[in-house]
Amino acid sequence: MNKLKILASFGIFLLLALFFLGYGAQTNQQTNKIYDGIIKTIAAKYNLEASLISSIIKAESNYDPMAISSKGAMGLMQLMPETAKKYGVNNVFDPKDNIEGGVKYLNDLIKLYDRQTNFVLAAYNAGQEAIKKYGGIPPYPETRNYIEKIRASYKNSTIRNKTRIYKFYDSSGRMVLTNSSFLYYQHKKKIKDNKDSI
Repeated sequence: MNKLKILASFGIFLLLALFFLGYGAQTNQQTNKIYDGIIKTIAAKYNLEASLISSIIKAESNYDPMAISSKGAMGLMQLMPETAKKYGVNNVFDPKDNIEGGVKYLNDLIKLYDRQTNFVLAAYNAGQEAIKKYGGIPPYPETRNYIEKIRASYKNSTIRNKTRIYKFYDSSGRMVLTNSSFLYYQHKKKIKDNKDSI
């Protein structure tokens, strides 16, 4: 009788544990989807892959917009106060503001480290001074684990920028291809202004 009660208790415990583990995984996937639109919009704006930004957010805060590290980094992309200020983040706990500031910082690191994924990630995690001090990726276990964690889902050794090509027809009917969003939107505005004046 005692063995039966123990087995029944263990079975109930096991079912509850499996339920909550599965629920946690579903909740995390739902949380990721909440920010997908913001991530994709900002990724397109800065010509970066959304998958890289998502991988960084997962490693930094596990998609918790209210996350605060023991060192004082805050929000989804774990921005330090001085970094947030430098990149124009007014509210580090606002997902859009935080992601945009983090991506601006990431973009600067991409340029600084010639798109080399490991160096960019190391600098994002440990800071640029650590890279300078060690002449490369610092030997910190946290930083090395961080790089491995992100590289498990982002395999590229160099960070690719997506170049968007805009197509329009000028006033003489010639097709124009450009990577300048400014020229494209200037043309669209000119067409709109012409329609409005008619």
